[in-house]
Amino acid sequence: MTDTSAVHAPPNTETEPCGELSIRTLAMPADTNQNGDIFGGWLLSQMDIGGGIFASKTAKSRTVTVAIEAMNFRKPVFVGDVVSVHANLVRIGKTSITVHLEAWVLRRKELHSILVTDGNFTYVSIDDAGHPQVIKQDGTVILA
Repeated sequence: MTDTSAVHAPPNTETEPCGELSIRTLAMPADTNQNGDIFGGWLLSQMDIGGGIFASKTAKSRTVTVAIEAMNFRKPVFVGDVVSVHANLVRIGKTSITVHLEAWVLRRKELHSILVTDGNFTYVSIDDAGHPQVIKQDGTVILA
């Protein structure tokens, strides 16, 4: 019997990263779980760091993560993989920014990067007291 209620990530048709390179790092042995694979939480944190850098640069202010949605863990990450996080602006709201993040790896002995994880992260622009603040548009196009 086939489980028709299972939810799977949409198939990947991308052959190269989409968006601005935000962070690049190396997966190390200290980043593994009990099975010796790179811990999904570590990868998620790298994506959040990359997205935060992109969001802060776009908002020209401090930002905080308020939501993560549509995360797709497509392929494993291994020790020694070079992990690159690429950011694409999805939308800018009054105080928030939604960013689509992709994590790609370059494995040893491989010539092309592989998409391993992607998802949408939402950040809120905050002032020095930690309160939400309006994002100044200064001529940038607001994507809906």
